[in-house]
Amino acid sequence: MIQSLQTKIESLEQQLASAGSTVTTEASSDVKALEDKIASLEKQLADKPSTSSSSTSATLDKVKNQGYVQCGVSTGLPGFSNPNEKGEWEGLDVEFCQAVAAATLGDKTKVKYIPLTAKERFTALQSGEIDVLSRNTTWTLHRDTALGINFAGVNYYDGQGFMINKELAKEVESATQLDGADICVQSGTTTELNLADYFRYREMEYNPVVFDTAAQTVKGFEAGRCDALTTDQSGLYALRLNLQDPSLAVVLPEIISKEPLGPVVRQGDDQWFNIVKWTHNTMVHAEELGVSSHNVDDMKKSNDPNIRRLIGEDGPKGKGLGLNDDWGYQILKQVGNYGESFERTVGMSSPLEIKRGVNALWVDGGLQYAPPIR
Repeated sequence: MIQSLQTKIESLEQQLASAGSTVTTEASSDVKALEDKIASLEKQLADKPSTSSSSTSATLDKVKNQGYVQCGVSTGLPGFSNPNEKGEWEGLDVEFCQAVAAATLGDKTKVKYIPLTAKERFTALQSGEIDVLSRNTTWTLHRDTALGINFAGVNYYDGQGFMINKELAKEVESATQLDGADICVQSGTTTELNLADYFRYREMEYNPVVFDTAAQTVKGFEAGRCDALTTDQSGLYALRLNLQDPSLAVVLPEIISKEPLGPVVRQGDDQWFNIVKWTHNTMVHAEELGVSSHNVDDMKKSNDPNIRRLIGEDGPKGKGLGLNDDWGYQILKQVGNYGESFERTVGMSSPLEIKRGVNALWVDGGLQYAPPIR
């Protein structure tokens, strides 16, 4: 609004410079009126912090009042968010939800998990049904700008791939040989869009066999309804575990996209955005500093200023986030650093046995890097 009014003023000022006295008087009056309107609007904007400050902390207040974090997860993806045989949710994305609960409520168990399909996830976040979406979700320009949401970081760098039946693997060694194939894909995902781009660019034909959930997609693949299944490569390894005989499926070598996956929050709540963002940063930073769930208590005696700031002994502590000073300590004591979480959920200590690769720390040749806590 202000920008539009300023443009009108510039136009009128040009008229003042070139027009006669009659027009000059009228233009001067218009300019004065517009300037008064701009001044009024600027005053309203200046007065807004007092009203917006309450909404800024809306999610944190809501979480504290209800006593738990409402976390949107997948409908079941081993290694990321999946209920175990006891019905307990576990995985990399689940542990991030627990870390947010530890930071905000001091108790990692204070989480309500809400399983969502790819189609449902953004609506659930926008409507306030969930407080944070931690569900193998790709960070894209459109999502980050048009959907009213903010990505708080990348907790898994991934890329889209293909899985085929072992019998077909005798004839097909590359995704470039899938011309004319039936391909199982989950609807409402970037996977669906990337698939179309990949085949269109290579002038290849394919028939999409679309399902609503990852579980349905796997069942379709297993029932022989398609020649190949496509999703994020980490997801392929996870979904293969759900097959009756995982050895009968082969993951092709191609990666056809960049899929940075991470937690998501609503736009307009900077405090909550910062809490979720710095929960991830704390876990990454702790791994780099060698602070884990096993030694964090001993680290209280450390004279390293970086470690002392990390666990709230010194430094900015929790005031800027609206949290207790020990929020970082609680994350690390109850959940652990990023490396610990990665290894037990999707890494070599898990059934998926995924190597760190690009998800290693930057000092180890990977992409995981956290800004300093100071």
